[in-house]
Amino acid sequence: MSLEVGIVGLPGSGKTTLFTALTKTGGGEYGKTNVGMATIADPRLDDLAKIVGAKKITTATIRVQDVPGTGPALLGNLRQVDALLIVLDGFSPGSDPARDLENLKLELLVADRDHVASRLERVEKQAKSGDLKLRVEFEELGRVLAFIDTGAPLSEYPDELPSELDPLTTKPLISVENGPGGIDLALEAELAELPDEEAAAFRDGGTSALEEVVRRLRDALDLVTFFTAGEKDTRAWTLRNGESAVDAAGSIHSDIARGFIRCEVINWKDLVDAGSHAEAAKRAQQRLEGKTYVIRDGDVLNIRFNV
Repeated sequence: MSLEVGIVGLPGSGKTTLFTALTKTGGGEYGKTNVGMATIADPRLDDLAKIVGAKKITTATIRVQDVPGTGPALLGNLRQVDALLIVLDGFSPGSDPARDLENLKLELLVADRDHVASRLERVEKQAKSGDLKLRVEFEELGRVLAFIDTGAPLSEYPDELPSELDPLTTKPLISVENGPGGIDLALEAELAELPDEEAAAFRDGGTSALEEVVRRLRDALDLVTFFTAGEKDTRAWTLRNGESAVDAAGSIHSDIARGFIRCEVINWKDLVDAGSHAEAAKRAQQRLEGKTYVIRDGDVLNIRFNV
């Protein structure tokens, strides 16, 4: 399953424009919930594809959701995302990105308070049945609500939060200023409609400013990238830093994880320098690892499995 990021911002800040630029969808619809996929560019893919003669190259992706408005009900649709991109107006006369950022953080806090209060009311009624687990949750929710009422985000809550909450104020926040002091999102959305070669030529060979946004997302989510390199398809995948070989198998397909036996592992640079898997094996640069092996950024995997 792809990791997911939600886009939030005040009306007119450029949320949907950022969505369009990131997902290259040809235009998100203003005032509607938009969902698409953003690619994570990785130059290592091309080098690996040349080595194995890949017919297809597939980049890693992040699912992006853009919701209209900032009310508690709309923001509540983003409780399942892994991070939030906050778009700030830096182009309108009298705009104040720093002020808008604080206002948006307050909106997230209010949405969390509304969510906790609603769940507290529901659990209070259910706890009258005498269920001890519900009674414990009711008491904990009361402490969480009192903490929010101090004006602090739940990322600062000193104890473990109830797992059912999925609070917004614990998610990584990446701010994007839309304007001269940040990124021209309108320009990036226009360039996203062009073929990659034409967009690169417009930038005089430079990279998209959005690549920095994606890099910040990768850092905030603490991601590593691994690769599968085959003739049919050479592909990049992402995992949370610290996840294992069987987690990597599961991100490819649940059947592969279930039937996991071992995986051949080689660093991407070693494979490129060797020129082939066979040569890398001769150089003893390829090794076998088990389920608990912790995936490192740049690993190329060939997973052996039996279903």
